[in-house]
Amino acid sequence: MGILSGNPKDEPMHYGEVIGCWAYSGANKGLISGYEAFINHAGDEDLIELLKEAVEMMKAENKTVDKLLKDNGVTPPPALPERAKANAEEIPPGARFMDPEISGAVSINVGQGLVSCSQVLGQCLREDIAMMFAKFHADRMMFGAKLLELNKAKGWIIPPPLHLQSK
Repeated sequence: MGILSGNPKDEPMHYGEVIGCWAYSGANKGLISGYEAFINHAGDEDLIELLKEAVEMMKAENKTVDKLLKDNGVTPPPALPERAKANAEEIPPGARFMDPEISGAVSINVGQGLVSCSQVLGQCLREDIAMMFAKFHADRMMFGAKLLELNKAKGWIIPPPLHLQSK
């Protein structure tokens, strides 16, 4: 195989791996900013803790992905400025995101993140990058399970019509 044999870290990234990593980092950076704003709006302490966990998870992922990009001569996407802290009670009613809205948006993002991880993982030729995204996928699955449990406990899920009939 020549160039694609030996230590994967010595192999060049192909364009799909580069754009997959770059886009993933950029999306995380946007979500971090959004989740910091959600923390300002949220009232439920359990939800706030999960949002903080998500921010820390994405920052750790970005540290790894951005280092990989830099090591391969690619400038990572820029980070947004950190959000200022605010008191949720000072946000006027009607302007404040409510906890079920926040949780619903984060739930959608978890699904999108799983798809993104799978897409990058599926196009990888470098095993180290594939394993990195497999770990990100597993971490997001675990986070999604915690979020689902919270949504059920708080009554924030609106289920589709349930199939109760059996043959």
